[in-house]
Amino acid sequence: MALTYATCLQAADVILNSGAVPTIVGEAGIGKSALVADLAQRRQAKLFTTVVSLVEKGDLVIPVPPLTADSFVQTAKYGSLADVQFGYSHTLVAMIRYAEAHPDQEIIWFLDEFNRGTQAVQSELMNLVLQRQINTLTLPDQVHLILAENPDATMAGFAQSHYGVTPGDAAIADRTTRLVLQADVPSWLAWATTVVDGQPRIDPLVTAYLQETPADLHVVATDNLEDDDLQPTPRAWERVSRALRELERQGLFSQTAVMTAIIQGNLGVTVGTAFASYVTTQRPGLTVEQALTAPDAVTTFQTLTAAQQQTILQNCLASPDWPLTVDATASRFTALLSVCPPDGQFAIAQQMAAQPDLLENLSAAQDHPGVAALYQQLTMIGKRSSEIEV
Repeated sequence: MALTYATCLQAADVILNSGAVPTIVGEAGIGKSALVADLAQRRQAKLFTTVVSLVEKGDLVIPVPPLTADSFVQTAKYGSLADVQFGYSHTLVAMIRYAEAHPDQEIIWFLDEFNRGTQAVQSELMNLVLQRQINTLTLPDQVHLILAENPDATMAGFAQSHYGVTPGDAAIADRTTRLVLQADVPSWLAWATTVVDGQPRIDPLVTAYLQETPADLHVVATDNLEDDDLQPTPRAWERVSRALRELERQGLFSQTAVMTAIIQGNLGVTVGTAFASYVTTQRPGLTVEQALTAPDAVTTFQTLTAAQQQTILQNCLASPDWPLTVDATASRFTALLSVCPPDGQFAIAQQMAAQPDLLENLSAAQDHPGVAALYQQLTMIGKRSSEIEV
């Protein structure tokens, strides 16, 4: 039975409290590591992580010469171990030292990508998991273990999986409790919209898009997908969020090709193209402030699509902070409007005509040259439109 993020978190907590070892199984990028980090935080446990796919057989027990007295860690209660700076030996050293310094605090040792390790590595680690001892080293009672695996074709419900994993034997599978984690849009959105350090974890453009198209949160690759070798995952969306914020910081939203390439490089062509189009519509390249004040705004505006241009002008009209009765604002708005194609100009003029107070205010403020120029331009647009209809 597949679990949502919230129910899997709850189940893992129960398993740890019962003294057993949970194995969280899920597609790459679905949030297994985030779940373990969340669990450690909720339990106020110190988290140590080992990526098993990077481990080789013997990393724990084969020392690397030369070894001096300083190369060995002696503990008062848990034995000794060579402090070898590779594999997971050093993690164990750090864990033991932390346990001695904080005897009353829980520790979680997270063995990530467990079934991407070789059979020999898995067996070596499982011996430590089961016996809680390797050579003279004993794991403190406060240490709890959690495993994470990608699905393989031998697991129920994953017959079509194509991960390059090494399935564990029945003895290993029988010694942990398997929890299958599935993509859960409501839980992920709740996590993504949580405010941390004054801003949501995930950029609102991402969460708004996924609220409209929740199926795009996680797309599992199948043999039927011929064009995309990349597929969206929760982890990929998190990378996209960071990229959007960096584009914002550098003022590069107008660079549509750059933005689209970054998004497609995380989400694949199909979903990446759809989301890039959504971003272009919602965040069309220039903020209202940039459009009305930046020295190169008109030049940038000319490079945008007609849809982007219209969206920017609509945003300008909707902003109460930039009234068009101010001469400089009206002059810039006139320059931007002049760049638009005729149908775009007419659409904006129609939108302005639907606001009688706006036109009255512009008419009353024509003693300002910029405002007068804008009012005259709107009059010309309306006249051209009337001539075309006739």
